[in-house]
This record gives sequence, C-alpha cells and structure tokens, in this order.
Amino acid sequence: MPKYKKTEWQVGDPPISVVGDQFCNPYPMELMVKRKVKNLSKDHYQVFDPSGNVLLQIDGQAWGFNRKRVMRDPAGFTVLTMRQKGIRLKRKWEVHGGESKEKEDLLFTVQQSSAMSLKTAVDVFLAENNNVKKSSTCDFHASGGYSNISFKVFKSDALIAGVTHKFTWGSYCKGKYNFRVSVNPEVDYAFIIALLVMVDDIENLC
Repeated sequence: MPKYKKTEWQVGDPPISVVGDQFCNPYPMELMVKRKVKNLSKDHYQVFDPSGNVLLQIDGQAWGFNRKRVMRDPAGFTVLTMRQKGIRLKRKWEVHGGESKEKEDLLFTVQQSSAMSLKTAVDVFLAENNNVKKSSTCDFHASGGYSNISFKVFKSDALIAGVTHKFTWGSYCKGKYNFRVSVNPEVDYAFIIALLVMVDDIENLC
C-alpha cells in the first residue's frame, strides 16, 4: 500500500460520484452522524447537516455474520443496501444501489486491508474494479489509528474526507455513538457515510 500524501480534494477538482451526483456538493460539508443501538439486535444511524436537517438514515442488524444495512433518504426512499459477506479473515461488504443484490447494480466493495492489523485500514473497490482477489490497486483507501474509529479517506494520494469519533463510557453504556464527518468539495457524501458505517462495524466487531 503506498504512503498517502497530505494533499486534499479541492474546489474545482472533478466530482467523485459513487452513489449519485445528487450527493456531491461544490463546497465542503461538515456532518454529524449519530448511532443508536436498539434492543441489542438493531442499530440506527442518522446523518445531520449543521442546521440539524436529516440528510440520510441507515437501519440494520447490530449482530450476526451476514448483516444487512439499508440507507434511506429523508423521504424514506432506499439509496443503497450494504451486505456483509459471511465469515472471513478479512471482513468484506458489498454495496448495491437501491434494494438490489444483482451484480449489475453493484456500486462498490469494502474489505479490510489486513486481517492482522490493529489499525483502521480498509480498501474500496468500485464495481468495475471489483475482482478483489486479483486486483492490487484499490480505488479508495481509509486509514486511521489504534484507539478509536477516527479515520481519513483517500483517493490515490488525495484526502477526500475525514471521520472523527470520540469514545466515552457514558455514550457506550447508553448504546449511543457520535461521529463528525468532514467531506471535501465534490465528494459523494452518501459514499463516505456508507464507508463510515462499514468501518464502524469492522472495528467494533459487534
């Protein structure tokens, strides 16, 4: 894996549209993501803009080896579906548009960079580059530290988004988690939020 430089995706750079053009904004975005574990079997994520408006919601299973999570817009329409792929040394998710699970509707795949690493590190392969076993070059890479679920997302050597999470025992005992997400201009924020949900799952092993 190459060493990523601290260059950033900026205004004027071409859009990075993975889920849809409607999720790409020409200005930086600061989002708040709140996760609540419900009844020890399901969890619920809400994504807010700085004004407190709900932009996206994600629901799904909090436990199990073949979990599914569904992202919806504020009107309740399904944006994408995330599915965990069984028991693997490197945890893997496949993401399809809408509620589909057909190959032609695959958007991207997320997989741990290494099964043995204690640090946050996942690789993202777009549908056209989805042969993970044979491909040595991912389309995006997320990397972070050891102590929490904070991480940064890169496209090649360019930083496109960052996620900050501060663990507290109080919120953990209540089943609540808060994240701050910084999305650079023209970057698909629905893609970044989906990546956050999957990294949260991988790192918590819950």
